[in-house]
Amino acid sequence: MNDRVTISTFQLFALFPDQESARRYFEERRWPDGVRCPVCESGKRISVRKRVGFYRCATCAEDFTVRTGTIFERSHVPLHKWLYAMYLLVTARKGISSLQLSKEIGVTQKTAWFMLHRLREACGGDSGLGKLRGIVEVDETHVGGREANKHAHKKLHAGRGPVGKTPVIGLRERGGRIVARPVSSLNAESLQGAIYRHVAVGATIHTDEAGAYADLGTLFYSHDTVNHGAGEYARGAVTVNGIESAWAVLKRGLVGVYHHVTPKHLGRYVHEFTFRLNDGDVKRHTIERLNALLALSVGRRLTYAELTA
Repeated sequence: MNDRVTISTFQLFALFPDQESARRYFEERRWPDGVRCPVCESGKRISVRKRVGFYRCATCAEDFTVRTGTIFERSHVPLHKWLYAMYLLVTARKGISSLQLSKEIGVTQKTAWFMLHRLREACGGDSGLGKLRGIVEVDETHVGGREANKHAHKKLHAGRGPVGKTPVIGLRERGGRIVARPVSSLNAESLQGAIYRHVAVGATIHTDEAGAYADLGTLFYSHDTVNHGAGEYARGAVTVNGIESAWAVLKRGLVGVYHHVTPKHLGRYVHEFTFRLNDGDVKRHTIERLNALLALSVGRRLTYAELTA
């Protein structure tokens, strides 16, 4: 890979060798114009407490740090370990397991699992880029264990297919971003509802021949299809190969790294993979990818009670 767009682990450690260097980086990214209170947004009458990195806002009388109001809030893990976890998440093409992360940064597997889910929560944040435009490929997939790999008492005996799996819809702007979400079903209401939420009016939608997309060619969108059932995967520029390539990366990661993902947490794993394909694209410099993830971490929170409820 080109050295101009990536930094090694060794270089990361040289840039952020300790908690203090990581804290300064976090503060510079969050408050480029000076420290501001995350509660009342005031940048005036901010005083430094006895410990470095701790502040008090005289306007609203709140104490805070750079962690306040972010996914890092109330975490006892040092910020340079958080930063390394972020680095691993944005650079590992197929993800990193909590067991591996626990060994890398010297925390328990339970702590590493919680950290990764908090980072995935940030990955699902709004990038502020609005709806998808131009040509948008739309496709769906199913995520779940193979019948052959299940214990006898867990098998559904339903044959091959989507039974017992969670459906996920994906939308990929040609040459642009991806949006993917688990959905309750693959009926027209669910799939077309996702399209209306995420695709700008006037776009051209490319799908396969599934009946749920049949009446998309209306006043709002143009609609072209390929017939997978007849062995057609591209007809000129009409194809859904782009979004299907995203499914390939997602499933290789889920099977090869995470092995098992419950429907309860699937949405966050999907957020993680779509982030790496969007803001975490390998064509961007590693620091830019870290900056993007850090920006998304502000204003989001995930407690352990919420995660395990």
